[in-house]
Amino acid sequence: MEIKMRNRARLMYLLAAFIFLSLTWGYAQLEWSMPKSLSRQVVQGRGDILAADGTVMARSVDGERQYPQGALGGQVVGMMGTQEGLEGIEHAYNPQLESGQDVTLTINPRIQAQAEAALARRIPESGGDSGSAIVLETRTGRILAAASYPPFDPNHWREHEPSDWRNRPLLDVYEPGSPVKGLTVAAALNEGVITPNTVFDTPMRRYVGDQESGSTIGDSVQHPAQLTTTEVLRYSSNVGISHIVEELPGTTLRDYLMSYGFGRRVDLGPVRTERGIVQSEDRWGPLVETNSGFGQGVSGTTLDLAAAFNVLANDGLYIPPKLVEGSTFGERREVLKNTEARQIKPMLQTALEGIRHAAGINGYSCAGKTGTAQLVEDGKYVKGQYNSTYAGFCQTHDPRITIAVMVHGAKVESGMFQGSQLAAPIFQELSASIISMWGLPPENIPEGYSVGVPSTVWETEENNAEANVADVAAEGEAAEETETSEEASPAPTTDAPTEEGAETQE
Repeated sequence: MEIKMRNRARLMYLLAAFIFLSLTWGYAQLEWSMPKSLSRQVVQGRGDILAADGTVMARSVDGERQYPQGALGGQVVGMMGTQEGLEGIEHAYNPQLESGQDVTLTINPRIQAQAEAALARRIPESGGDSGSAIVLETRTGRILAAASYPPFDPNHWREHEPSDWRNRPLLDVYEPGSPVKGLTVAAALNEGVITPNTVFDTPMRRYVGDQESGSTIGDSVQHPAQLTTTEVLRYSSNVGISHIVEELPGTTLRDYLMSYGFGRRVDLGPVRTERGIVQSEDRWGPLVETNSGFGQGVSGTTLDLAAAFNVLANDGLYIPPKLVEGSTFGERREVLKNTEARQIKPMLQTALEGIRHAAGINGYSCAGKTGTAQLVEDGKYVKGQYNSTYAGFCQTHDPRITIAVMVHGAKVESGMFQGSQLAAPIFQELSASIISMWGLPPENIPEGYSVGVPSTVWETEENNAEANVADVAAEGEAAEETETSEEASPAPTTDAPTEEGAETQE
């Protein structure tokens, strides 16, 4: 009896094994034999991905998915596996493409190519490991370029590291640094607690917060003992910003940062975007508020930074970015009152005065802010490595494009790690190329003078050296950095990182 039971058990085991192997073999047959028939049919019926001008970015030919532009917009387009999209638009819009619908992007392929080329040309010189750039059409929020470095060719996606697939301007989150100072000042102007000419006592160092949780913040660029609000931006004074944020009650600054778009996901529908960080209300004390006011302890993507500066370009109106033509994700909202928002533009033009050779364009008014924030890894600042940023726009009275640039991990030893040395020239190159491409006429600006900005004590023969549109567009080269007042120096910490030092002032 026991032998019969044992034999029956063996029989059941063998039967189960046979069924399992049969199912496995059947599944393998579907995977191995079907791609030449069913899978090719799936690919062949798939819709195209097009750039804004109709340039084909992805198409199906003879049952195979092809990417005619190679690495151009590679991370935006993404790639397709055996039967479905794996990354980028191929993945996000897989249902539409699978049903045979075409997807048209807002991307301008010429501007995209310029952005990618500028990153590829300058990042290796800095020792940086990656970078990104966003170009927005100011009035509509259409993303004209979303460039990533290193490049990625979806035709050969298996040959790339998975990190190369990453759509960095939408997904890489970092502390933007000093560009946030422009947003902070705009918020304070909007609240009516300061004017462009409000004067602050600005020693080189100042203690912020209480005895237990406070910290000393400092400035690295020598400046007068008193600065106006406009001069606070020009000298990129952390101490000056600390006075300004003290004028904003409670969590007011936090609310503005959220309204600019930090700490929330940019809504591009099915396209994945990453959410940045704004410190929670229960942690919002004097030191956190001050650090956040100059771009530490707050983080976002390059798209977040571009969208926030686009508020300033649009006189206070947040325009939701969009990547696919006809999409209507997100809502417009008023962040700043129109009259107050207009005050920040000439102030940001003044902030650019000292680096006009790196970010300015002869014959056109430009406004923006550089940033050089120490790299953060595992909650600690990394010595000798920086994120170099710039955000701004040109033709300030009626901007057409808003640009944000970020280079990750630029090395001090390269001598090209600061925002004015690295990110600003990329902005300059892109702006000049687009102005030339679109044939935008020069503004009526006297030589050595910016619209709405009087001559200042900072204007010298050295920092008045501006770039000519045609020269920059043709050569793709920005003037060499000659400023000597922007030395790297430890700046205040955030609550998150545990080592002191983070940002140089620009």
